[in-house]
Amino acid sequence: MTEPDDDSEARRFDAPPLPPLLILAVVGVLSGFVVIAMVWLSERGCDRFRGASNCGAFGLPLLVLTMVVTVVLAAMALSRLAMPHPKLVAFLGVAFMVLIVVGFLSDSLFSTWTLLVVPALTAIMFEVAHLIAGFLERADA
Repeated sequence: MTEPDDDSEARRFDAPPLPPLLILAVVGVLSGFVVIAMVWLSERGCDRFRGASNCGAFGLPLLVLTMVVTVVLAAMALSRLAMPHPKLVAFLGVAFMVLIVVGFLSDSLFSTWTLLVVPALTAIMFEVAHLIAGFLERADA
């Protein structure tokens, strides 16, 4: 078994690290698009199988499934990019976004502006979640 030489290890990480706020913003925007896509697919599925865009009793489980999938994907992306507390940041970012959208923006949720507002709001909530995770870490110390 051959061991990797030091030169190959040094070249492997020769790119400068990305700023944490940029990583959070990009992952937040992508997570927002995942939420939009899953809600759209849920609506189309309910329309196809129930004959109505209203999912009825399946609405809450589909929302929970959307949140779980988005949190898992975002946590995987944040951990791959070496961000601290990836699971907490992903959970808080998605949860805060869903609370704001359901609480304040649900009246006009199915309009075209949603394609811009939800990803931007998710990116902002990921930044807020990162700040909260930092405060919690300092409180433990």
